[in-house]
Amino acid sequence: MIDLTRQEIENFLDHQVVGRLGCHDEHGVYVVPMIYAQHGEALYMLTTEGRKIHAMRENPAVCFEVDHYEAATGNWQSVVVQGRFEELTGDGKSEAQAILAKRHGFRRTSTEAPAVVHPIVAFRVLIGSASGRTVRR
Repeated sequence: MIDLTRQEIENFLDHQVVGRLGCHDEHGVYVVPMIYAQHGEALYMLTTEGRKIHAMRENPAVCFEVDHYEAATGNWQSVVVQGRFEELTGDGKSEAQAILAKRHGFRRTSTEAPAVVHPIVAFRVLIGSASGRTVRR
């Protein structure tokens, strides 16, 4: 097992699409998959109101994990980020949407509005520390 350098961690985060956001509320630890974009010293995400947003508003200390496994070789990489939730509004929300759109494009396949509209919540995880490991076989 090899520790990743800071540059390898940033490169890995830049090339993956989905990570797992971990937060904590009165019911326990809650982990959910999230599409993200790294920009500067933060990870940007969009979601709708729900358990994770309520939990992070109460306890902004979060963890974010991203991994990749190659079945053919058994090689894997994993990065764990410890950070703080920061909700974004106004220009910050627009910036988050632009960062995510630039990285991922718009993936909506239909122009029809959904039957139930939930307000979008934009946030970022301010990276406090990050560690990563890899196994190359």
